[in-house]
Amino acid sequence: MSVALAYIGLGANLGDRRAQIEGALEAMASHGMRLIAVSPLYETEPWGVTDQPRFLNAACAVETDLPPHDLLDALQAIERDMGRVRTVPYGPRPIDLDILMYDDVRIDTERLSIPHPGMLERATVLVPLADIAPDRVHPVTGRTVREHLADLGPTPDVAPYPPGLPD
Repeated sequence: MSVALAYIGLGANLGDRRAQIEGALEAMASHGMRLIAVSPLYETEPWGVTDQPRFLNAACAVETDLPPHDLLDALQAIERDMGRVRTVPYGPRPIDLDILMYDDVRIDTERLSIPHPGMLERATVLVPLADIAPDRVHPVTGRTVREHLADLGPTPDVAPYPPGLPD
């Protein structure tokens, strides 16, 4: 199997959010991923279910020889090990790990969609991803992460952490 470059979105809004993201990044190495780049942290307003604590979000690039579905299994194992229980979609969680892109692969199954189907509408994904891969071309649109982020316009619900969003 050849080595693939994958981009992973990270989010946490329960417990020590920074420690959760750092723990997930550390766990990736023991699950067949080699960190290439990690974005700064951002504090963001919740998306989907808005009556919950704010998130910390980041993005990372990893090299892996895991095929896409095995990578998903590894990320979900990390989430489980860190206490994530899937109950309410978009609800509070100690950690959330999403495959944003995997090389130029396109997958759309019941279990896995790559590129991530909601990433182009979410500043919580595009802002940190633009820090590490601004010129990365989206395999479906043919446009860069930077261009998609510009399409969103102002992103007042995303702030560098610390200090984060004002109360």
